[in-house]
Amino acid sequence: MTFRRLGRLFGRFVSNKSGNLAVYSALAMIPILGGVSMAVEYSNGLRQESKLQNLLDAAVLAGARADAEQVKVAEDHFAGSLQWDPERPNPPVAKFVLGTGKLSGSVTGTFDLGFGSGVLGSKIKIGVKSEAVFKTPMAAGPCVTVLANAGQALLINSGAKVTAKTCEIHVQSQQNPAFIMNAGSTLDISKLCVKGTQYIKNGGTISKLETGCATAADPYKGVLAEPTVPSTCTTSGAKDGTTHSLNPGAHCNVNFNGSPTITFKPGLHIIKGSLNINANSTVIAEGVTFYFPDTDSKIQGNGGLTITATAPTSGTYKDILMFEKTSDAANNANKRQFVFNGSKGEKLEGIIYLPNRDVTYNSTTNVSGSKINLIVNTLIMNSANWTFEGFAGGGTGGVKTVYLSK
Repeated sequence: MTFRRLGRLFGRFVSNKSGNLAVYSALAMIPILGGVSMAVEYSNGLRQESKLQNLLDAAVLAGARADAEQVKVAEDHFAGSLQWDPERPNPPVAKFVLGTGKLSGSVTGTFDLGFGSGVLGSKIKIGVKSEAVFKTPMAAGPCVTVLANAGQALLINSGAKVTAKTCEIHVQSQQNPAFIMNAGSTLDISKLCVKGTQYIKNGGTISKLETGCATAADPYKGVLAEPTVPSTCTTSGAKDGTTHSLNPGAHCNVNFNGSPTITFKPGLHIIKGSLNINANSTVIAEGVTFYFPDTDSKIQGNGGLTITATAPTSGTYKDILMFEKTSDAANNANKRQFVFNGSKGEKLEGIIYLPNRDVTYNSTTNVSGSKINLIVNTLIMNSANWTFEGFAGGGTGGVKTVYLSK
């Protein structure tokens, strides 16, 4: 109904007092109908905006994950997901821009209005933006990196033996002493690279020591996507029995009694609080990532363990065996111990990223046939027997983390 027709109606009934109420009611309906139409079209607009945002987010993520032609991959993904009727004019237009370590996208679209077209016009214009960040470590780097700029950041005690002929150990400390090595220990490695120049060597054998060395930077800082921690626990409390099979999810303050065989099924396992494994247990964790949401969370083995643990070979946490939350400054300031007690045998494969942990390998820990990339705050080795090689998956083409930043 137009304002001219309303005027004619008003003239027809102005002399009729009984008609005045009808006229007033009709006039009153104008803003009401306008408000209703605006509400309906606002809701429709929100649905269209949400749809475009979801399509754009998926497109920039797909492009960012690609190793080449990221813009084209994003364009093809958006066009293939849009499902726009070819007979309809003016499809939404997507534009993608590749920057350093990021892929940005924007979409604008014009949509026909229905119920509210008489009030708002016949069309509405909607625009959305998105950005995906992608990070790939440049190189696998050293097999072991000790990050702390602290005295005695690396301590090699008597009886510790490391055989890793193709691996380097990097110590970033410039304090006095940056590291200590005691008698009866052996480092048969490619190189011990120490940023500082002062150390204490009370005997022992190092195949190659280089001080004042250009140590590698933390290759995973800000790279690994941190998961959302669920509010409910998949596993919690004391567990009896000889076998346990744990599904991916959150495990909260779990104690395994006896000496069971514990199998972690493939996927992401979030450790909240302590997960205590009794002596002489067997742990199987193949295709698994362990995540620690704070520095009070840990896995504690009580000696005599047999462990086989490998990282996933695909997916979001490809190549990541263990990592912890590092996006929280308070958490980063709260360094805590992480103790690997004696084991019968450990076979580990993947990246172990614990930059907020003072890691201790206690007596009779046997690591053999492992492929690791270990990053810790400080490291103590007590009579541990290590035989390992570098984990190549951590290099170029290995871990590529992609996440939405906008």
